[in-house]
Amino acid sequence: MYTQGFKLLGLGGILSGYGAIGRARKLIFAIALIFPITAQAETVTVAALGDSLTQGYGLPVDDGLVPQLERWLAGQGADVQMINAGVSGDTSAGGLSRVNWTLTPEVDAMIVSLGGNDLLRGIDPATTRANIRGILEAARAAGVEVLLVGIQAPGNYGPDYKTQFDAIYPELSQEFETLYWPSLFSLFQEENDDLGDIAAYMQPDGIHPNADGVAVIVQAVGPAVLDLVESVQ
Repeated sequence: MYTQGFKLLGLGGILSGYGAIGRARKLIFAIALIFPITAQAETVTVAALGDSLTQGYGLPVDDGLVPQLERWLAGQGADVQMINAGVSGDTSAGGLSRVNWTLTPEVDAMIVSLGGNDLLRGIDPATTRANIRGILEAARAAGVEVLLVGIQAPGNYGPDYKTQFDAIYPELSQEFETLYWPSLFSLFQEENDDLGDIAAYMQPDGIHPNADGVAVIVQAVGPAVLDLVESVQ
């Protein structure tokens, strides 16, 4: 029966005209072509380089952004290990200063979400741009895929500042050909126009999301992170 099957596949000649060793080698090769072995997918390691929002400020460890995101990805069937490289209070300069030791050999991809503290301090957008550029250059040199998360400046610094700052992320993402997500709060803002509703998702400081707020953020950015993981695989 099996010989007939091989004949139907045009492999009958493999079973004749050669010595025993030759026939065995040919047969093994033929079987490998017909029934290829599926490679096992390896765990993708993703470092999240960010500030207090990434670090999980004010929350139990399991309620922070990185653990919630890792659970969400697992629920989508992704084999992912997340590294929390968030530091509370960090600016883009702080992220640049530690990006090289964040990009350890096991890191396959990186989420970059920095700039909120630059805004709070009114840092020159040109400085923030240079720092984010340096982070993306380090990732490129390491061969690491990136999801760059943007942030929009408030209007209180004036229209020129806002225009310059808001342009940093989409322009650098295009230049470095990274994946891009406009804001961690995109879905959060779309679904909660009333300030009272938004307050229900925030910690008492009015700046950092509570566990429910983080869940909304994960729902928004999760598909983009899944795209990042798939780009590595």
